Amino acid sequence: MRKGRSAREIPPPLELQCLDALWAMGEANVQAVRDRLAPRKPLAYTTVMTMLDRLARKGLLSRRKVGRSFVYTPLVGRDEIRRLAVRELVDSLFDGDGGALRAYLNGTPAEHTQATDAPGTLDAVLL
Repeated sequence: MRKGRSAREIPPPLELQCLDALWAMGEANVQAVRDRLAPRKPLAYTTVMTMLDRLARKGLLSRRKVGRSFVYTPLVGRDEIRRLAVRELVDSLFDGDGGALRAYLNGTPAEHTQATDAPGTLDAVLL
């Protein structure tokens, strides 16, 4: 992991594609994930195996031995990854200010946003 990054960082694009395949399938072995990714991105078996192993080491997947291969299951949902991505976006581009992101998305200056939000709005998602 890169210096200064948290253990719960957003996975890189290829790892996210593998996670996406597993979210769709529920659980799968390396070959099934590879087959699912093949129409968009043909990858070597060993590449997919490496990505799944990395995700398992990061605690985002579980794996269990079935016969001669491992079956992988997601331990984290799409919503958690989305929250991490939004939090990272707010932290890196908006100085940690969810109101500034909201203002940007609404096309209004940040100083015109209210400090409090109703439950379920951006600030609630970022907590």
